[in-house]
Amino acid sequence: MKHRILVMGAGAWGTALALHAARTGAQVYLWARNPARLPSGAMPRLPDFPLPDSITVSSAPPLADVACALMVIPTQHMASVLPLVPAGVPAVLCCKGIERSTLAFPLDVLHRLRPDVPGAVLSGPNFAREVAADLPAASVVASANVDLAHKLVDLLSTPRLRLYASADITGVQLGGAAKNVIAVAAGITIGAGLGENARAALITRGLAEITRLGVALGAHPATLAGLAGLGDLLLTCTGEASRNYQMGLALGRGSATQTALATLPGVAEGVTTADALLALARQHKVDVPITACIAAFLEGRITLPQAQEQLLTRPLRTELDTP
Repeated sequence: MKHRILVMGAGAWGTALALHAARTGAQVYLWARNPARLPSGAMPRLPDFPLPDSITVSSAPPLADVACALMVIPTQHMASVLPLVPAGVPAVLCCKGIERSTLAFPLDVLHRLRPDVPGAVLSGPNFAREVAADLPAASVVASANVDLAHKLVDLLSTPRLRLYASADITGVQLGGAAKNVIAVAAGITIGAGLGENARAALITRGLAEITRLGVALGAHPATLAGLAGLGDLLLTCTGEASRNYQMGLALGRGSATQTALATLPGVAEGVTTADALLALARQHKVDVPITACIAAFLEGRITLPQAQEQLLTRPLRTELDTP
C-alpha cells in the first residue's frame, strides 16, 4: 500500500509541496480551510497545475495514519492549526518567520504547543511555481533529532528536489526568517532606482548581520553560507517571484506599507518578521543595521533617504570587523 503524506495549507507553497509529495509515490491528503478547486481540478493559487488523482483535497479533520505532516501555514497563524496535527506524526514546518508575540521560531512554537509531535523544518531556495513544475531544486530538512531528519530526507526526496539533512535547527530557521527582511530591503533598493551595485552590497552585508546573529544564537556559520542561508537569500533578493522582493519594489516606488501589502498575492513574511528579528537581535546585543532600518521604514519612523544616510554614514572599518 502507498504511504500517505498530509499537507496542511493549500496556498501556492502548500499546493506545490502536495504535487511534489505525490511524485514520491505517496497518497497525499491536502488539508485546506476552503477546499474549493477550479474547474480544471487545480487549486486557485496555482491554477496552471491540475492535481493528480493521488491528491485528495478536504477541510475535514486530517488523517492520523500518515508518514508525516507538512505544515504550510504562515508563521503568525501556525499556532491556531497545530491542534489538528495527529499525535506522534512527524511535523515538517514549511514556514519561515518568527512568532511576533513570543520571538519564537516555528519549531519552538511546535514544541511549546504540541510536545507530542516530533518536529523538523524544511527551508531553502524554492519558489512554489518551480517546485510545482518539477524543475530542479534543493533544500534542507533540519531537526534536533538528526535520525528523523535523515528519515524525512529519504521519504521526501525525488530526483528533481534534492534534500539535505541538518541538525542545525537554529541556523536553518534564522536563515529562512531573516532573508525575507533583507529581500524587502533589496526590493526597495531596486524600486527606488539605487542600482545593482547597491543591491549586491546590501545582500552581502545582510548575510553578514544574519551570520552575526546566528552565531550569537548558537547556529553554525556554515549553515548560513548554505542552501538555507545564502542560497535562500540570493533567490529571495533577486527573483521576481519573491513576494518580499515584490513588496520592497512597491515600497521603493513610493507605495505605503499597507497599500503594498494589499496588492500582494500572498503573505510577505519579511514585513511581520522585521520588528521581531530586531527585538531578538537586541536581546542578544547583536548589531543588525539593515534590519533596524527596514523595521523603522516599514513603521514610517524614517524615510528612504534617512535609511540610506543611516547605513552609508556608519563608522568606517575593515570588512571582517564583527560589527
